[in-house]
Amino acid sequence: MKRFDCSLCVLKSDAAKNLSTGELNLMNESCVEVNFKKNEVIFKQNALSSNIIYLQSGMVKLIIEGPLRKQILKIKKAPCYLGLPTTMGDKINHYSAVAILPTRTCFIDIKTFKELLRLNPDFSYEIITELCKNELEQFHRCVNLVQKQIFGRFANNLLQFAEDLFQSDEFDLPLNRNEIADMVCTSRETISRMFTELADENIIKVNGKKIKILNKEMLKKIRENG
Repeated sequence: MKRFDCSLCVLKSDAAKNLSTGELNLMNESCVEVNFKKNEVIFKQNALSSNIIYLQSGMVKLIIEGPLRKQILKIKKAPCYLGLPTTMGDKINHYSAVAILPTRTCFIDIKTFKELLRLNPDFSYEIITELCKNELEQFHRCVNLVQKQIFGRFANNLLQFAEDLFQSDEFDLPLNRNEIADMVCTSRETISRMFTELADENIIKVNGKKIKILNKEMLKKIRENG
Protein backbone atom coordinates (compact mmCIF):
# COMPACT_ATOMS: atom_id res chain seq x y z
CA MET A 1 0.00 0.00 0.00
CA LYS A 2 1.40 3.37 -0.97
CA ARG A 3 0.42 6.91 -1.80
CA PHE A 4 1.25 8.44 -5.16
CA ASP A 5 0.63 11.58 -7.20
CA CYS A 6 -2.67 11.20 -9.12
CA SER A 7 -1.74 14.04 -11.49
CA LEU A 8 1.29 12.05 -12.69
CA CYS A 9 -0.55 8.75 -13.15
CA VAL A 10 -0.40 7.42 -16.72
CA LEU A 11 -3.23 4.96 -16.05
CA LYS A 12 -5.98 7.51 -15.35
CA SER A 13 -9.55 6.47 -16.09
CA ASP A 14 -11.47 8.31 -18.80
CA ALA A 15 -13.43 9.94 -15.97
CA ALA A 16 -10.32 11.10 -14.08
CA LYS A 17 -8.89 12.67 -17.25
CA ASN A 18 -11.61 15.32 -16.88
CA LEU A 19 -10.45 16.39 -13.41
CA SER A 20 -8.61 19.66 -12.92
CA THR A 21 -5.25 19.85 -11.16
CA GLY A 22 -7.00 20.95 -7.97
CA GLU A 23 -9.49 18.08 -8.17
CA LEU A 24 -6.68 15.58 -8.80
CA ASN A 25 -4.93 16.94 -5.73
CA LEU A 26 -8.15 16.43 -3.76
CA MET A 27 -8.28 12.82 -4.94
CA ASN A 28 -4.60 12.40 -4.18
CA GLU A 29 -5.19 13.22 -0.49
CA SER A 30 -7.55 10.26 -0.03
CA CYS A 31 -6.21 7.67 -2.46
CA VAL A 32 -3.80 4.78 -1.94
CA GLU A 33 -2.41 2.23 -4.37
CA VAL A 34 -2.72 -1.45 -3.41
CA ASN A 35 -1.36 -4.46 -5.30
CA PHE A 36 -3.04 -7.87 -5.11
CA LYS A 37 -1.71 -11.30 -6.01
CA LYS A 38 -3.75 -13.91 -7.84
CA ASN A 39 -6.63 -15.25 -5.68
CA GLU A 40 -6.36 -12.43 -3.10
CA VAL A 41 -9.66 -10.89 -1.99
CA ILE A 42 -9.95 -7.21 -2.86
CA PHE A 43 -13.17 -6.67 -0.91
CA LYS A 44 -15.74 -8.97 0.71
CA GLN A 45 -19.49 -9.24 0.50
CA ASN A 46 -21.35 -7.83 3.54
CA ALA A 47 -18.32 -5.82 4.66
CA LEU A 48 -18.68 -2.09 5.24
CA SER A 49 -17.59 -0.17 2.15
CA SER A 50 -15.67 3.07 2.53
CA ASN A 51 -13.84 3.16 -0.81
CA ILE A 52 -14.31 3.12 -4.55
CA ILE A 53 -11.71 0.88 -6.20
CA TYR A 54 -10.19 1.79 -9.53
CA LEU A 55 -8.61 -1.18 -11.31
CA GLN A 56 -5.43 0.11 -12.95
CA SER A 57 -4.24 -3.25 -14.27
CA GLY A 58 -5.18 -6.89 -13.92
CA MET A 59 -8.43 -8.83 -13.82
CA VAL A 60 -10.96 -9.79 -11.12
CA LYS A 61 -13.99 -11.99 -10.66
CA LEU A 62 -17.07 -10.66 -8.92
CA ILE A 63 -18.77 -13.22 -6.67
CA ILE A 64 -22.05 -13.12 -4.76
CA GLU A 65 -23.07 -15.51 -2.00
CA GLY A 66 -26.52 -16.83 -2.86
CA PRO A 67 -29.00 -18.90 -0.81
CA LEU A 68 -27.39 -22.18 -1.89
CA ARG A 69 -23.86 -21.38 -3.05
CA LYS A 70 -21.49 -18.74 -4.37
CA GLN A 71 -22.15 -17.44 -7.88
CA ILE A 72 -19.67 -15.70 -10.21
CA LEU A 73 -21.44 -12.62 -11.52
CA LYS A 74 -18.88 -11.58 -14.11
CA ILE A 75 -15.22 -11.01 -14.84
CA LYS A 76 -13.90 -7.45 -14.98
CA LYS A 77 -10.60 -6.36 -16.45
CA ALA A 78 -8.72 -3.10 -16.08
CA PRO A 79 -9.30 -0.26 -16.52
CA CYS A 80 -12.58 -0.04 -14.62
CA TYR A 81 -14.14 0.98 -11.32
CA LEU A 82 -15.39 -1.48 -8.70
CA GLY A 83 -17.97 -0.70 -6.05
CA LEU A 84 -19.91 1.99 -7.91
CA PRO A 85 -23.39 0.57 -7.12
CA THR A 86 -22.52 0.53 -3.42
CA THR A 87 -21.52 4.19 -3.60
CA MET A 88 -25.03 5.27 -4.54
CA GLY A 89 -27.16 2.45 -3.16
CA ASP A 90 -25.79 1.26 0.15
CA LYS A 91 -22.86 1.24 2.58
CA ILE A 92 -22.40 -2.53 2.49
CA ASN A 93 -20.73 -4.52 -0.29
CA HIS A 94 -23.28 -6.76 -1.99
CA TYR A 95 -20.63 -8.94 -3.63
CA SER A 96 -16.95 -9.83 -3.34
CA ALA A 97 -14.07 -9.11 -5.73
CA VAL A 98 -11.16 -11.53 -6.08
CA ALA A 99 -8.05 -11.04 -8.23
CA ILE A 100 -7.59 -13.71 -10.91
CA LEU A 101 -4.39 -12.10 -12.20
CA PRO A 102 -1.83 -9.90 -10.43
CA THR A 103 -3.82 -6.69 -10.03
CA ARG A 104 -3.01 -3.06 -9.22
CA THR A 105 -5.75 -0.94 -7.69
CA CYS A 106 -6.41 2.53 -6.31
CA PHE A 107 -8.61 2.83 -3.22
CA ILE A 108 -10.43 6.17 -3.27
CA ASP A 109 -12.34 7.41 -0.23
CA ILE A 110 -16.08 7.41 -0.97
CA LYS A 111 -16.64 10.89 0.47
CA THR A 112 -13.97 12.34 -1.80
CA PHE A 113 -15.36 10.44 -4.79
CA LYS A 114 -18.86 11.82 -4.17
CA GLU A 115 -17.43 15.32 -3.83
CA LEU A 116 -15.73 14.97 -7.24
CA LEU A 117 -19.04 13.81 -8.73
CA ARG A 118 -20.66 16.98 -7.37
CA LEU A 119 -17.87 19.30 -8.52
CA ASN A 120 -17.18 18.03 -12.02
CA PRO A 121 -20.06 17.23 -14.44
CA ASP A 122 -17.74 15.68 -17.07
CA PHE A 123 -16.34 13.31 -14.44
CA SER A 124 -19.89 12.45 -13.36
CA TYR A 125 -20.95 11.83 -16.96
CA GLU A 126 -18.20 9.24 -17.49
CA ILE A 127 -19.09 7.46 -14.25
CA ILE A 128 -22.79 7.36 -15.19
CA THR A 129 -21.83 6.00 -18.62
CA GLU A 130 -19.86 3.16 -17.01
CA LEU A 131 -22.77 2.35 -14.69
CA CYS A 132 -25.16 2.20 -17.66
CA LYS A 133 -22.83 -0.09 -19.64
CA ASN A 134 -22.54 -2.42 -16.66
CA GLU A 135 -26.31 -2.56 -16.28
CA LEU A 136 -26.85 -3.38 -19.97
CA GLU A 137 -24.22 -6.13 -19.78
CA GLN A 138 -26.10 -7.70 -16.88
CA PHE A 139 -29.39 -7.53 -18.81
CA HIS A 140 -27.83 -9.41 -21.74
CA ARG A 141 -26.25 -11.95 -19.39
CA CYS A 142 -29.61 -12.64 -17.74
CA VAL A 143 -31.29 -13.17 -21.13
CA ASN A 144 -28.53 -15.51 -22.27
CA LEU A 145 -28.78 -17.60 -19.08
CA VAL A 146 -32.54 -17.92 -19.36
CA GLN A 147 -33.02 -18.35 -23.12
CA LYS A 148 -29.90 -20.10 -24.45
CA GLN A 149 -29.05 -23.78 -24.17
CA ILE A 150 -25.90 -24.80 -22.31
CA PHE A 151 -23.77 -25.08 -25.48
CA GLY A 152 -24.80 -21.57 -26.51
CA ARG A 153 -23.95 -20.17 -23.08
CA PHE A 154 -20.60 -21.95 -23.09
CA ALA A 155 -19.70 -20.68 -26.58
CA ASN A 156 -20.71 -17.17 -25.52
CA ASN A 157 -18.29 -17.31 -22.57
CA LEU A 158 -15.39 -18.52 -24.73
CA LEU A 159 -16.01 -15.71 -27.20
CA GLN A 160 -16.18 -13.16 -24.39
CA PHE A 161 -12.82 -14.38 -23.09
CA ALA A 162 -11.32 -14.03 -26.58
CA GLU A 163 -12.97 -10.79 -27.71
CA ASP A 164 -13.53 -8.78 -24.53
CA LEU A 165 -10.97 -9.92 -21.98
CA PHE A 166 -7.90 -10.92 -24.00
CA GLN A 167 -8.47 -9.54 -27.53
CA SER A 168 -6.91 -12.72 -28.86
CA ASP A 169 -8.13 -16.10 -30.13
CA GLU A 170 -5.41 -17.76 -28.05
CA PHE A 171 -5.47 -17.29 -24.28
CA ASP A 172 -5.11 -18.94 -20.87
CA LEU A 173 -8.45 -19.62 -19.19
CA PRO A 174 -8.79 -17.26 -16.21
CA LEU A 175 -11.12 -19.70 -14.41
CA ASN A 176 -11.04 -23.38 -13.58
CA ARG A 177 -13.63 -25.86 -14.87
CA ASN A 178 -15.79 -25.56 -11.74
CA GLU A 179 -15.90 -21.77 -12.06
CA ILE A 180 -16.77 -21.89 -15.76
CA ALA A 181 -19.55 -24.35 -14.92
CA ASP A 182 -20.75 -21.87 -12.29
CA MET A 183 -20.87 -19.04 -14.83
CA VAL A 184 -22.97 -20.98 -17.33
CA CYS A 185 -25.08 -22.72 -14.65
CA THR A 186 -24.15 -26.32 -15.34
CA SER A 187 -21.89 -29.06 -13.92
CA ARG A 188 -18.12 -29.45 -14.15
CA GLU A 189 -18.61 -32.74 -15.99
CA THR A 190 -20.72 -31.03 -18.66
CA ILE A 191 -18.07 -28.34 -19.16
CA SER A 192 -15.34 -30.97 -19.57
CA ARG A 193 -17.51 -32.80 -22.11
CA MET A 194 -18.15 -29.63 -24.12
CA PHE A 195 -14.44 -28.80 -24.20
CA THR A 196 -13.78 -32.31 -25.54
CA GLU A 197 -16.54 -32.10 -28.17
CA LEU A 198 -15.43 -28.69 -29.46
CA ALA A 199 -11.82 -29.91 -29.62
CA ASP A 200 -12.85 -33.11 -31.46
CA GLU A 201 -14.68 -30.96 -34.04
CA ASN A 202 -11.60 -28.71 -34.46
CA ILE A 203 -13.49 -25.63 -33.27
CA ILE A 204 -11.03 -25.07 -30.44
CA LYS A 205 -7.70 -26.50 -29.34
CA VAL A 206 -7.29 -27.30 -25.64
CA ASN A 207 -4.01 -27.81 -23.81
CA GLY A 208 -4.63 -27.62 -20.07
CA LYS A 209 -5.73 -24.02 -19.45
CA LYS A 210 -4.49 -22.85 -22.86
CA ILE A 211 -7.28 -22.34 -25.38
CA LYS A 212 -6.98 -21.54 -29.07
CA ILE A 213 -10.09 -20.80 -31.11
CA LEU A 214 -9.66 -22.49 -34.51
CA ASN A 215 -13.07 -21.82 -36.03
CA LYS A 216 -14.55 -18.62 -34.64
CA GLU A 217 -17.42 -18.49 -37.14
CA MET A 218 -18.66 -21.91 -36.03
CA LEU A 219 -18.33 -20.89 -32.38
CA LYS A 220 -20.42 -17.79 -33.13
CA LYS A 221 -23.09 -19.95 -34.76
CA ILE A 222 -23.19 -22.14 -31.65
CA ARG A 223 -23.52 -18.99 -29.53
CA GLU A 224 -26.48 -17.80 -31.61
CA ASN A 225 -28.24 -21.13 -32.09
CA GLY A 226 -27.04 -23.31 -29.22
